[in-house]
Amino acid sequence: MHIVMFGDQHVESSGGAQVSMRLQRRFLERAGHTVTIVQPRLHARKIDDPASIDLPSVPVTLDREYGLTLPTRAADRAVDAGMAGRPPVDVVHVQGDFWGAILGHRFAARHALPLVHTMHNRVDVGIAATTPFPRLALRLLNAWAGRAILPREPREAGTDGWAYLRRFAARAAAVTAPSSHFAHRLMAHHVRPGGSPEGQIDVVWNGIDDEMRDAAGAAGPLRPASSRPRLVWVGRMSPEKRLLPFLDALADSGVAADVTVIGGGGQARAARRLVARRRPAARVTFAGRLPYAETLRLLSAADAVVQSSIGFETQGMTVFEAASLGTPAIVADPDIADELGEGVWRVGSEPDAFALTLRDAVGDISAGRARQPAPEIADTFRQSSRTAAMVAVYDRVRRR
Repeated sequence: MHIVMFGDQHVESSGGAQVSMRLQRRFLERAGHTVTIVQPRLHARKIDDPASIDLPSVPVTLDREYGLTLPTRAADRAVDAGMAGRPPVDVVHVQGDFWGAILGHRFAARHALPLVHTMHNRVDVGIAATTPFPRLALRLLNAWAGRAILPREPREAGTDGWAYLRRFAARAAAVTAPSSHFAHRLMAHHVRPGGSPEGQIDVVWNGIDDEMRDAAGAAGPLRPASSRPRLVWVGRMSPEKRLLPFLDALADSGVAADVTVIGGGGQARAARRLVARRRPAARVTFAGRLPYAETLRLLSAADAVVQSSIGFETQGMTVFEAASLGTPAIVADPDIADELGEGVWRVGSEPDAFALTLRDAVGDISAGRARQPAPEIADTFRQSSRTAAMVAVYDRVRRR
């Protein structure tokens, strides 16, 4: 098969969706398929990849890590020109919510191709966390999408985040979600493939690279076993990820731990200032952005990974990566905690709950009674199994 993927951001930029797309491509190609990725050009560094169509874009963050491609007719022509000379396309796979989604849906409609749409994001929560007037922003987004996607009746009503996602789902042959809890939430809000009330969403977890997982698990501890409990936080430093509330809770908890913060973003300076001002008992190291293999190695060597966002994550990929390596998690989002099942310290809803949970977790780790993730996650989270599940979805929509 030849699969064309559309994303909102370049796959070499930071983010869980981008990591997932890179892994999907690698394992699809390993299985004998062809993958083309359509994405905004990356401004932070130069990337040459013949399998990619990098569209003109403008940087939207100060670190130039993320870009925006306006989904104009000129962009449509650039996509078609980039596809010229490539093998015939079998399936379009949209893995974006904004410009990438619009361009992907229009490409599929122009060429009468089956489309699979993976919904990676809680659009409503993300916009509420990052824009000053979220309701207005969502109304504008819905109006924009309604005009930008090739029309199909009946037109979707509503102006909230779920209405926005329904517009795309109605035009997809299949919709996938990276977790059961997000799939259930989407269907409860009538986000279903083809707009059918009976349409079901396929749950296909984002996976972990098989070989890197094995290598990280075999690397052994990075520090002596007698060192202080080691916690790791991984993610984009933006409001919806709630790094700053975690660092405040860390200071409030008074725990003696070594904490490594991996990632970058707009709140990097604020995070460093908070640590300098609060002076937590824990040692906090800002590691910046790290290669994927190094991140996995640190997750494997950690005593626990911290997931601090609430309501935003559609999977919480980092905690599943950690669980597949045998590392438990301190989890603020109850849906993610439920999906993980075992090996979790849950942050409650009461005041100071985060600090209290950090104390409990560090105390358990220090006493040698750390919680253990479910062992079956190690196999079901491998990318090879996730790719096989997605290929089954591709085959199904092609037969239709």
